[in-house]
Amino acid sequence: MADGPVAELLLRRLEASDGGLDSAELAAELGVEHQAVVGAVKSLQALGEVIEAELRSTKRWELTSEGEEIAREGSHEARVFRSIPPEGLAQSELMRLPSGKVGFSKAMSNKWIRVDKSTADGPRVFRVVDSMEDEVQRRLQMVQRGQAEKLGEKERSELRKRKLLAEVGSWRDRPFKPYNFLAQGVLPDSGHLHPLLKVRSQFRQIFLEMGFTEMPTDNFIESSFWNFDALFQPQQHPARDQHDTFFLRDPAEALQLPMDYVQRVKRTHSQGGYGSQGYKYNWKLDEARKNLLRTHTTSASARVLYRLAQKKPFTPAKYFSIDRVFRNETLDATHLAEFHQIEGVVADHGLTLGHLMGVLREFFTKLGITQLRFKPAYNPYTEPSMEVFSYHPGLKKWVEVGNSGVFRPEMLLPMGLPENVSVIAWGLSLERPTMIKYGINNIRELVGHKVNLKMVYDSPLCRLDAKPRPPPTQEAA
Repeated sequence: MADGPVAELLLRRLEASDGGLDSAELAAELGVEHQAVVGAVKSLQALGEVIEAELRSTKRWELTSEGEEIAREGSHEARVFRSIPPEGLAQSELMRLPSGKVGFSKAMSNKWIRVDKSTADGPRVFRVVDSMEDEVQRRLQMVQRGQAEKLGEKERSELRKRKLLAEVGSWRDRPFKPYNFLAQGVLPDSGHLHPLLKVRSQFRQIFLEMGFTEMPTDNFIESSFWNFDALFQPQQHPARDQHDTFFLRDPAEALQLPMDYVQRVKRTHSQGGYGSQGYKYNWKLDEARKNLLRTHTTSASARVLYRLAQKKPFTPAKYFSIDRVFRNETLDATHLAEFHQIEGVVADHGLTLGHLMGVLREFFTKLGITQLRFKPAYNPYTEPSMEVFSYHPGLKKWVEVGNSGVFRPEMLLPMGLPENVSVIAWGLSLERPTMIKYGINNIRELVGHKVNLKMVYDSPLCRLDAKPRPPPTQEAA
């Protein structure tokens, strides 16, 4: 019978019943397979709020063929007991009875019989009690009457061990179709990583493979001292203007700064030192205390390098960070006011621009980006400095993907680092490499209210494959 007629009959029975139906009982009444009723239930559930169904687990028991025989004629041990006359029976003769072997051991366990080995004609079996109750037969007859649930679990287990009782519908007795290991399963509902997070995890893995340590970057709010002054960036620099930086109103100022280090930074800015003439201006502590949304993660690098300088003796180190920064930018296809910056820093004795270019070449090769150009640039806190460009096939032009340089002595020596220690560093955004990798031409399609969530769902796994070492890097004047 098809699911349609079964479903119709099921609905009619449900309408006429008060307390619901049992699928097994309904299948027996309709004369159909139980699975047909289950299929009808699932079909009706798929239509919506038509019926409600709950899964109930029940056990049914039936006697095996041996169990049925014992229910009629008694257990093996009872038959052995009844076959022994008052004068006893030779053990050899008893063992030849149909129930002799099984019945003898069970009757002995029940202490119904005993064996006398002192008789002249060999061991002889005698009754110990005058009568006995055949509990095995009684329990099996209860099962026949449908009262199996009245038996204790231990009693049912004993009958099952003797293979007198079996569970109806046990999976061990059912045929199963073979598994199809080539079938496509249903994908589970789950969250999906944004392409930025996928590329971020790849960048992080590359840094770790190159032996870098991740530095803490958990302070979006930074003081102007760590964001600018510690980097030897003068207080009148255009980047510190409100048109380029987001300043905070509350709290407006940082309360705690390392004052001995602050004094060395002030002296370097206003008077010079460490081989530099400084900027020759009136450096103000109030300006350095101003809180802002950090404009780069180099402020975190400054904090880490300062802590490194306090450790004696100096130990070479490699650090990296990947986190969010904020700038008052004009929005366009490649710029946002909020973006992620990736930064790498290496501190060691005698590092040069050649070391920086070698590390950058290795780093970007691991990213799978080989079309690179370096362009000389100016940064207040690095000298020499270079901008890094990569060709974007979507925009069909060279796009800046990073900035790099060697930190100036005016930044490092006030921290307390040794004079022969150099620090090379580079930074790049996370968004632009992601755009290149995923072929996105407008950054507003990657971040912001215009993001298509379907893109997040469908974006493939990011794998920044390392390519063969590129030809010598092109350098622009």
